[in-house]
Amino acid sequence: MVFYFYGMKVIATNIANPTSIFWNGKEEITGIFKFPVSAPITLDKDAVVNDTIANREVHGGEHKSCYLFSSDHYPYWKEKYPGLNWDWGMFGENLSVEGLDEDGLRIGDIFKIGSAVVQVSQPREPCYKLGIRFGSQRILKQFIAHAHPGTYVRLLQKGQVAAGDVLELVKKSSNSLTVRQFHQLLYAKEKNRAHLLLAIDNKAIPGQKREKLKKWL
Repeated sequence: MVFYFYGMKVIATNIANPTSIFWNGKEEITGIFKFPVSAPITLDKDAVVNDTIANREVHGGEHKSCYLFSSDHYPYWKEKYPGLNWDWGMFGENLSVEGLDEDGLRIGDIFKIGSAVVQVSQPREPCYKLGIRFGSQRILKQFIAHAHPGTYVRLLQKGQVAAGDVLELVKKSSNSLTVRQFHQLLYAKEKNRAHLLLAIDNKAIPGQKREKLKKWL
């Protein structure tokens, strides 16, 4: 039963066609060039249906089945990169979401979006393909420093999502670690011990990632 409205709304649903790029002298296929679609998209267990995922070792899968990014941060990035052809999906997100706040989202929160049910799993860790989309690898450090990475989710119930759908909180995580705290923890040279313990104890985070974090204790 949904018992709380979180104040977030889907502005756009985005997918990508396979796109060829060249990196370090080699041709690759990428799904970073996402674009908004008018029809609802289907969230499935390992990926969004009809979306392109080129490297399934780092994208897609149980804990990265769909990527959400806040539309609220688009003005900030448009000012930094005014020469780009801006549209929703610029950050490779499947869902552009109004009101998404990484300081309020907890790892493990469960939401209903359209007919799908998802669980917040981990923040975005950018790779060189975001730099290719923006025409500069500088954006990687800028993106990390800005500390508003959006979030991946794992799918609990397959369903369709359309622009205009609201995110309704089904269950708030009992673990207080927020998306932003986890993002900062991943990149901090000196790890916050309290946040480390929260992350290691949070079963919404992939087990392999929690095992790596144990080495910092």
